[in-house]
Amino acid sequence: MRTLNLGSKAKLMRNLMNTVSTLLLVILFIPAFSQVKKQKGIDIPAITDGLQRYKKDLGNDFVVIVHKDGKEVYRQEFGEMKVMSQEPIGAASQWLTAALLMTFVDEGKLALDDKLGDYLPIYQSYSKGYITLRQCLAHTTSIEADPPTFRTVLKKKKFGTLEEEVNSFAKDRNMMGKQGTQFYYGNMGPNIAGRVAEVVSKRNFDRLMRERIARPLGLRRTSFAGDGLTGENPSSGALSTSEDYIKFLVMLQNKGMYNGKQILSEQAVAEMMKMQTGTAKITYTSPLSQGNSYGLGCWIQEKDNAGNAALVNCPGISGTWPWINLAKGYSAIVFTKGEMPDQKRVMFEEIRTLIEQNIP
Repeated sequence: MRTLNLGSKAKLMRNLMNTVSTLLLVILFIPAFSQVKKQKGIDIPAITDGLQRYKKDLGNDFVVIVHKDGKEVYRQEFGEMKVMSQEPIGAASQWLTAALLMTFVDEGKLALDDKLGDYLPIYQSYSKGYITLRQCLAHTTSIEADPPTFRTVLKKKKFGTLEEEVNSFAKDRNMMGKQGTQFYYGNMGPNIAGRVAEVVSKRNFDRLMRERIARPLGLRRTSFAGDGLTGENPSSGALSTSEDYIKFLVMLQNKGMYNGKQILSEQAVAEMMKMQTGTAKITYTSPLSQGNSYGLGCWIQEKDNAGNAALVNCPGISGTWPWINLAKGYSAIVFTKGEMPDQKRVMFEEIRTLIEQNIP
């Protein structure tokens, strides 16, 4: 058996002492590291425990995701719902639609104050040609709308294409006043704007959404494709997942930037989050958003001292509730199965408060 010489023994002792010293330092600093994590981290158990109270009201199956400071800080699946579960998102579709139209504005192919008559001659023929794209996205066209009922919003449309539906708005609906003078939250304006995008690009709406929004953001399960019997519905016809939609919110929160790529210009995002209804009289607004201002595709719930949007959202009666708190620097979504027509705003406000109380 070999024996160690004096030099080897000394080297071995030095290595042993260095190892012991390192272990002692780690042991000493573990409490300090734990304290930092506790102070800077999000209280995940507190949020999860708090959300348990809403399981029944949210249909037992739902997902909540929160992003802050460029990273996901909370993700929880309840029941059978997964982050990749694809469900209808109702009115939350309108935020996506507005973003799609803004890609054309960024490229100079459209302007928000362009008139419908320049793209849809049928609107010129029926004295609706002076309505602008801005008024379509802001629900101030003043075109006669359907009664605001859950059944009306979600019922199957009788039109085989988006073109057929939008043409019917021109032919079969009266003007309830001068364009821009009435705010009526519904499905008409965004669908007209979506049709204009089809005309300009010579592509159908779902393909445009995939090419200009979904693919650049990596939204693999977001689609506006029709069911083969009815046309695409830019106002409330999207299918998506919580994992997809949170990426869209993060892009907006980051002023149009996502993973180092500018999806929308900073100016476009700012325009979407600016009040667009002017002095229009409120004829109908969503019960979930009463008292809020409206931008392009989203509601402005709170403003900062300078009058800029601080809290924006786009809730739907289907149950999906996405929001961005610009003042607190985070984005979040509550994502459900979309089968709950009787959502209560107070519940989602409580959930938002729960999250904010546990974000440092």
